[in-house]
Amino acid sequence: MVTPPFVARPLHLSPFKALRLPARRVGDPGTLRQLSRSTRGVGLTSWRERSHVERDAVPGLYLHEYSTGGLTVRGLVGALDISRRARDLEHRAVLPHEGIRPVQADDLADRMEELALNPAPILLVHRASPEARELVGAVAGGTPTHAFADRQDQHHRIWVVHDPDLIAQLNVALSSTQALIADGHHRYAAYLRMQGRRPGGPADRGLAMLVDQEATPLFLGPIHRSLSGFSLDDLAIAARTTGHRLEVVSRDAALASLGPGALCVTDGSTWAVLTLTPPDDVRNDRAAVEVLHEDLLPALPRGPQSIHYLHSVEQTLKSVRRSRRIAILMPAPDVDQVHRIAAAGRLLPEKATSFQPKPSVGALFRSLHDG
Repeated sequence: MVTPPFVARPLHLSPFKALRLPARRVGDPGTLRQLSRSTRGVGLTSWRERSHVERDAVPGLYLHEYSTGGLTVRGLVGALDISRRARDLEHRAVLPHEGIRPVQADDLADRMEELALNPAPILLVHRASPEARELVGAVAGGTPTHAFADRQDQHHRIWVVHDPDLIAQLNVALSSTQALIADGHHRYAAYLRMQGRRPGGPADRGLAMLVDQEATPLFLGPIHRSLSGFSLDDLAIAARTTGHRLEVVSRDAALASLGPGALCVTDGSTWAVLTLTPPDDVRNDRAAVEVLHEDLLPALPRGPQSIHYLHSVEQTLKSVRRSRRIAILMPAPDVDQVHRIAAAGRLLPEKATSFQPKPSVGALFRSLHDG
């Protein structure tokens, strides 16, 4: 796992000619498979021939609102300028918080070049300035250009911004932003690889959606761990040697203790609280997932042999019941803490965050032929 290069401020979103699939195709699992396929002659060309792809004639920025499961998220979609590299932490425009696998980023770059597409925007979050929030709110107060429900029953409203003065005002208001990557670390790294291969053209930009975490926040949930190759006694030893504490308690007490400074641990029969000392490691502003992977797991007298990452408590406990594994239930991370960690130049361990919901694929994407 490596850190991708850093894009320099000012953050800038350029207008582009959006491509859209018909509502019946947005959110269709087949859409994702086809947009991910690198076979020549499959995908955009064949869809255009069958009139499946709508293309805007005039470039614009897009305000995309989507609602699902009682949550509504709204973000600006544009072609993010990735042509400049930051020389220091302070001047970074985009903050990755997870490492990437270079081979996976190379494969994605090859696929996007072959399809000549950015198939979906990477998802960025920030806390907008009052000026930016007011401008976006004014756009959202108008009549949407498109409104539809997709195959996954995700409801979409899209406003197109063509006015060059408004686009300029938005970019001035966003210029000092440091945006955190919520989803798309490998696509972001692929954008940078494509730009490095062909600077000065369409690859100088990559499709991005910028969400104001204050106005319409994404939900940031935990990703739990199911591990094999060690026992609760081994974990207790690791806790003692690293200054933390594991205490056997009842099931209800263990579940009730889960929080920034305490993890819930079970082997399916015995339950325990793993208390991080000091709580939440406030002296170093480390997240619980960092303490687990940097302190506790390396200190195990044996193991772990494998780690499975699961999004729900039910899935995690089920994996323990099926086999002799240890479940570690994680607290939900804090968005501002993740931002601080990324701004300090640190990376979280793999599968540390789960930002939800994500927009359905096919609502907005970008052709590299359109510049």
